[in-house]
Amino acid sequence: MTTLTNAPDSAPSAPVATAAQATTLRGRLAALGRAEAALLARNRTAIFVSLLMPAAMVLAMKSAMKQSVLDGTGLSVAGAALTGGIGIVLVQAVYMNLVSAYVARREDLVLKRLRTGEVTDPEILVGTALPSAALALAQVAVIVVAGTAFFGLAAPRRPELLLAGLLLGVVLLAGLAALTSAVTRTVQTSQLTTLPLFFISMTGSGLFVPLEVMPDRMAAVCELLPLTGVMTLVRTGWLGGADGSEPLMAAATGLAWTVIAVFAVRHRFRWEPRR
Repeated sequence: MTTLTNAPDSAPSAPVATAAQATTLRGRLAALGRAEAALLARNRTAIFVSLLMPAAMVLAMKSAMKQSVLDGTGLSVAGAALTGGIGIVLVQAVYMNLVSAYVARREDLVLKRLRTGEVTDPEILVGTALPSAALALAQVAVIVVAGTAFFGLAAPRRPELLLAGLLLGVVLLAGLAALTSAVTRTVQTSQLTTLPLFFISMTGSGLFVPLEVMPDRMAAVCELLPLTGVMTLVRTGWLGGADGSEPLMAAATGLAWTVIAVFAVRHRFRWEPRR
């Protein structure tokens, strides 16, 4: 009787433990993401910059850009402005937001306290980045829908390249944000430490000025910038027009920068306040 009574009770125990282990990582990331999303929602300045500034800059680019400048590139004014707008969203919603978030959590000792629990270091960094990444991807979806519905652009011709460029851009910029936070003392100074990458990307990675209209030597140098590969994948994925080798080279450049950023973060990221 004892054997028959205990057998049914002990049999389900193994599947229950396996299921709990399978959801542990997801649960920790979800908890970190929810907490960070709540903090992001309270930051009205960050929300304003992330939501309104990209739209304002896209409209300004579209009104200022002339079709004559783009002749011979295969790009229209709307295509250049809206794909550039995607880059602006990635830089502002992911990179600039995350630098402030990592610095704020470090200075408030949140990162230090999290490290004393079961959450691993990569999980802390990824969980903090999830709301900014989700916000950026949602804005990109709005840009693509608006471009096809109101600006006369076709639907993405190679959506797999567009998605690959977006995911690569999110991971790369999250890594660069973590690295930039290591040299940023306060949330206020993050507005200054993020400016170099912001301006370099705006002018040299094809956001404001497509590489096709640059002199050959300048374009060759700009192709090696961190965000250029991402923008090439995004523009090719939406508008098409690139040959078979160009997306591969763009992906290789973006991946190389991502590996460099992750390696640097592992050795340089600061988990405690700078003194």
